Amino acid sequence: MNTTVAIKVFPEGRRLELVQGDITLESVDAIVNAANALLHHGGGVAAVIARKGGPVVIEESRAWVQQNGPVTHERPGYTSGGNLPARYVIHAVGPVWGSGDEDAKLTAAVTGTLRMAASLELATIAMPAISTGIFRFPRRRAAGFIYRAVCSHFEEDVESSVKVVRIVLFDAGTLEDFLTVFKNEFPD
Repeated sequence: MNTTVAIKVFPEGRRLELVQGDITLESVDAIVNAANALLHHGGGVAAVIARKGGPVVIEESRAWVQQNGPVTHERPGYTSGGNLPARYVIHAVGPVWGSGDEDAKLTAAVTGTLRMAASLELATIAMPAISTGIFRFPRRRAAGFIYRAVCSHFEEDVESSVKVVRIVLFDAGTLEDFLTVFKNEFPD
């Protein structure tokens, strides 16, 4: 069972929530897959999403890349959720630490994800700690950029359909780092 550990409420009731649990259990409009550009679901969160979502997620990922080309930081792809409780999976490509301009790339990945969700007219999404696993982006640094990208979306796109963004973290260490930054970013 997933547990909400922190909530920031924005104007018009939009919410950013920090959650400990399994992203594949989220009953939201879309979950976010921390993907690679070719949507190969070989390891980490991507492999779990593909396994639990079923073959349709892998098949639709291949079709997306064939029709649209590789996914970029700015332009994520999407598939159905398959067997997941979420209707969609938005496949966001975060930066590999050490590749250069990582902060801007992570911001672009989160912003692109939120724009994609809005274009699909989704209200609720759940995302992991993009790039902090095998891509090695420092967790606390990533948390700040993820939170600021969500805040900017809520402030700048008041017409967006996105009302709730849940950052879902599986392990205690990542949760601790994200919670520390959450308390600093949103002290009230």
